[in-house]
Amino acid sequence: MAEKLVAKVSEMKDGDRRIVFVGDQEIGVFRHGGQYYAYSNVCLHQGGPACEGLTIAAVEEHLRADKTSLGLSFSATEMHFVCPWHGMEYDITTGECVSDRKMKLKKYKVLEKGDELYVVA
Repeated sequence: MAEKLVAKVSEMKDGDRRIVFVGDQEIGVFRHGGQYYAYSNVCLHQGGPACEGLTIAAVEEHLRADKTSLGLSFSATEMHFVCPWHGMEYDITTGECVSDRKMKLKKYKVLEKGDELYVVA
């Protein structure tokens, strides 16, 4: 397994991402909630750049007791990233496709060494 320098820890703030290459593997590295997450940058739908689209809070529908809608709002806790080709959404903390949680992007380990951030592939 190879370690690839992503950035200085001080250079990545919450909401930031970097795309790195380790050999022929393209990997998206995200910082969210003070944690780092890294996934294959190949969308499970049609191979698009899964990690390069928008990051957006999950949309939640609030229901009355009778199951009628009270409306939609953005989640305060769940963040997604969206493949720019066809809109496939992935959970930033798990890499799961939100429309089918059985589908997951390949996840990579992220290491902090002093003020440097590495992905292991």
